[in-house]
Amino acid sequence: MSSLIFALNAVAPIVLTVALGYILKKLNLMTAEFSKMANKLVFRVFLPAMLFLNVYKIEAAKNIEFTYIIYVFVCILVFFALAFPMATLCSDKRHRRGVLMQAAFRSNYALIGIPLAQSLFGDEGAAVATLLSALVIPLFNILAVICLSVYCEGKPDFKKITKDILKNPLIQSIALGGVFLLIRSILVKNGIDFRLTDIEPVYKVINYLSNVATPLCLLVLGAQFEFSTVAEIKKEIISGVLVRNLFVPLIGLGVAFLFFKNLFSGAHFAAFVAVFTSPLAVSSVAMAQEMKGDAQLAGQLVIWTTLFSALSTFTASLILKQIGIF
Repeated sequence: MSSLIFALNAVAPIVLTVALGYILKKLNLMTAEFSKMANKLVFRVFLPAMLFLNVYKIEAAKNIEFTYIIYVFVCILVFFALAFPMATLCSDKRHRRGVLMQAAFRSNYALIGIPLAQSLFGDEGAAVATLLSALVIPLFNILAVICLSVYCEGKPDFKKITKDILKNPLIQSIALGGVFLLIRSILVKNGIDFRLTDIEPVYKVINYLSNVATPLCLLVLGAQFEFSTVAEIKKEIISGVLVRNLFVPLIGLGVAFLFFKNLFSGAHFAAFVAVFTSPLAVSSVAMAQEMKGDAQLAGQLVIWTTLFSALSTFTASLILKQIGIF
């Protein structure tokens, strides 16, 4: 019951904020033009600030276990590879395929992952999930740029894909966070305990921007939501929900338990639940819009995978508890 309550508590604020955005649109308080510009701000300013802080806040850790990190890395790449034929079979619209692919490998780990892992396995689960975020978040964004670029108009230009990856604000912010984290580690190693928080005005500004990212992103998502478009993209929505909320958790968690149970602890499985059962990332909407993908489909997939993620999260955590992992 506690797992269900947590899942509902994690998902309900997201759904309610999206609903509020839809209501604000109906009240003409969020126009289409405002939503478009707000999406650009989210993608280029607020989300980068949030990701920068997520990376910078990672505490240096000795004796990091790389086995579970490698497992997640391999799983994401396998899901990414399988997403190509899946997207081709499930959609005949080229600009929708890159968006649909993201449902197979990209979860809302940045917003839901660490709190979920902590709820399932306490501080140890949170620590494992935080270390994993340093790999998962940049990998999600790099693969998202690749699949959206491959299915843009015309033939894929791999030079352009590489350029888009390097120019992506989310990836740049993660890299910058890594640089600052490395500098901090070097200073601490040499006896200088200096952190970005010591420059209080700068840190506060970044923190302010970071705090805006999630609520504004969700409000804009609600303001762009249209029930009338569901019928037109119903096949893609059903496919994305089945992949994100059924097949990915089943494969990711099932393989870990059946073949590698002795290698992983309960904390590791808590991180796996966070990666594999979380809904499609909210930031996928802003990225789809920026890269000429079907932002409407991305928004629908975020909403529907979020609704069904409560069920997949509850089911996964309940089964793992019953078999003695938690």
